[in-house]
Amino acid sequence: MPPSPDKYLRGRVVWRKDHAPDLWSVRVAPERPIGFQPGQYVTLGLEDVRSGKMIERAYSLCSAPAEPELEFFFELVPQGQLTPRLYELKEGAEVWLRHRAKGAFMMEPKRRNHFLVATVTGVAPAVSWVRALRGQRPDLRLVIVQAASRSHELAYREELERAAAESGGWLTYVPVVSRPWEDREWKGELGRAEDVLRKHLDAAGFGPDDSVGYLCGHPQMIENGKGILLRRGFDRDQIHVEVYWMPKKEKAG
Repeated sequence: MPPSPDKYLRGRVVWRKDHAPDLWSVRVAPERPIGFQPGQYVTLGLEDVRSGKMIERAYSLCSAPAEPELEFFFELVPQGQLTPRLYELKEGAEVWLRHRAKGAFMMEPKRRNHFLVATVTGVAPAVSWVRALRGQRPDLRLVIVQAASRSHELAYREELERAAAESGGWLTYVPVVSRPWEDREWKGELGRAEDVLRKHLDAAGFGPDDSVGYLCGHPQMIENGKGILLRRGFDRDQIHVEVYWMPKKEKAG
């Protein structure tokens, strides 16, 4: 039996871009529009032929609400249940989508200064924010620090650099590489995300009186980043997080 229409919409892959051997983006055209706010996520799934069950996961959207298609950014998890299957999909392939977008990882409208730190696919909400704001002259400042091991893993870097250059000053984008010995041509910022977080927070002049922090991606970066922002004087309600997976618990000795 096909998946219940009460739970799922059909979607079709209409575009794909491979950023690295294990990183890629797709755009999906749903059979009916799914409304969302920049920073939210949509649950996407594939039906397992053997069991007949739906294998599904929530993925942040890169697209802006005005775009007709939903854009997702994936990282291959070789032993995962879903991403190896998604990795095989070509243009024209069918997927299933939950009807509603969810999530609260959205920009706080009451704050003027916004500071987001992301690792690899954690940049997806930031791309959605920038696309939604691009072409406007918003009364805010947004700094995006995107970190990866090597520069070829900094997907959307060219788009964000171009948007920052054209923003008139409201957008600052900082790409960061943590393994320069594997990326000899890289001339930009070096270190892990949490290594450079405070540097660029201070460079922007952002403090707890008028700013909000956002951390998205690797759970260890998020824990370290929260500690740095708390020590800087941010309240917990000024720090928003989006953890993309939970680390495995160590077995008791």
